[in-house]
Amino acid sequence: MIALGVAGGSAMAAALAATPSAEERVGQVLKARLPRTAPTHIDCAVVAGLCEVQAGANLFYTDTSGRYLVVGRIYDMETRQDLTAARLLAINPDLLAGTGARASQLADEADAAPAPSAMPVLQRASVPAPSGKVSLTALPATGAIEWGRGRDRLTVFSDFHCGYCKLLHQQLQMMDVRVTERPISLLGTRMISEAVICAPDKRAALERAYEGAALPASRCDISGLDANERFAREHGFDGTPVIVRGDGAVLHGYRSKEVLATWLAGGKVS
Repeated sequence: MIALGVAGGSAMAAALAATPSAEERVGQVLKARLPRTAPTHIDCAVVAGLCEVQAGANLFYTDTSGRYLVVGRIYDMETRQDLTAARLLAINPDLLAGTGARASQLADEADAAPAPSAMPVLQRASVPAPSGKVSLTALPATGAIEWGRGRDRLTVFSDFHCGYCKLLHQQLQMMDVRVTERPISLLGTRMISEAVICAPDKRAALERAYEGAALPASRCDISGLDANERFAREHGFDGTPVIVRGDGAVLHGYRSKEVLATWLAGGKVS
C-alpha cells in the first residue's frame, strides 16, 4: 500500500513536471509564428490575461494562447502608471528611442496585415524642430514649476525618468533663463509628477525628482498635469524633452547650452 502510494505520487509529480507552463507554451507558439523574433523572456503573470514578451530591448504582448499579438502600452488606470514604459526602462535604463516592438516587422513576419506604428519615442537626444509654433496661453499655472532667472523664457515638457530631460535641466541651470517646467508622464512617472506639483516647495521637489529621491505623496489640484498631457498629445509631443521658446517656436530633444543660446537669440539649429 505504501509502495503504491509512493509510486502514484511519483507518477503524479512526473506528470505535473511534464506539463508545460504558460510561458513555455507561448514560447513554442511564437517560435513557429514569429521565427525571426527570439524571445529572451516571457512572463504571463504581469497583466491578467496577457503574456509580456521581451525580445532583446523590445517589448510586446500576446494572449495566453499566443494567437493575438498586442503591440503598444499597458496602463494601470488605478495607479495611473504606464507599465510598459516602466518595464522598458527597467530592461534598458539608457533607453533613448523606439520603444516597444516594431509592429510592422512583427506583422510582416506573421503574414498579417500591416499593424499600427510602434510605440512613441520616449526620449530624444536631437530631432529637427518643426516649422510651426504653439500657443501655451491656455495651459494652467497649476501644471507648472517655475524656476531660474533671466530675460529669456522657455517652457520645457519633461519626464522625470528621461535622462536627456535631466541633462537639459542641468544645462539650463547654467544659463540666464527663466524656465517653466511642465511634467508629462511617458515613462510611468505620473505619481512623481503629482508629488512635485503638490509639494510645498515645488522647486526643491523638482530637484529631488530628477535625482531619483523619494517624495512624499500629497493631494492637491492636479488638473494642470492632465492639461499638460492633453496638450502634448494634441501637438504630437510624443517624446521628451520638448522645448518651447517665448514666441511659441518648438524644439524637440536635448541641446547644449551653447545651441540653446543661439536658438534663443533667433538663430537656426539642427
